[in-house]
Amino acid sequence: MKKIYIGNLSFSTTEERLSSIFGEYGEVASATIIKDKFTEMSKGFGFVEMPDDVSATSAISSLNGKEIDGRKVRVNEAVDKKRTPRFRNEESNDGDDNFARRTSRPFQNRRSARKNDNEY
Repeated sequence: MKKIYIGNLSFSTTEERLSSIFGEYGEVASATIIKDKFTEMSKGFGFVEMPDDVSATSAISSLNGKEIDGRKVRVNEAVDKKRTPRFRNEESNDGDDNFARRTSRPFQNRRSARKNDNEY
């Protein structure tokens, strides 16, 4: 199964249209257009999954730079995006044994550490 990225799509392009275009090169398992979660409008890119690697490679080489619905599209094999951690603790410690201990301490308020406010 090969996942294909399609960029610079027209906002009017539908998933059915993508499926039919890539269907000319072989079987299409799925076609998805990425949409904004609030407005439900297209973000201008999408993905197509094709089970046959040969037909997927053929579709990539044939459709890259071609015009679909009035826009020149960018077509290439999709690359898994590295997930960025939301918190420092989520990522591996890369050999740092003190990483978890250092990053899991609660924030210490400097003001509460002073004996009185006039110290500085």
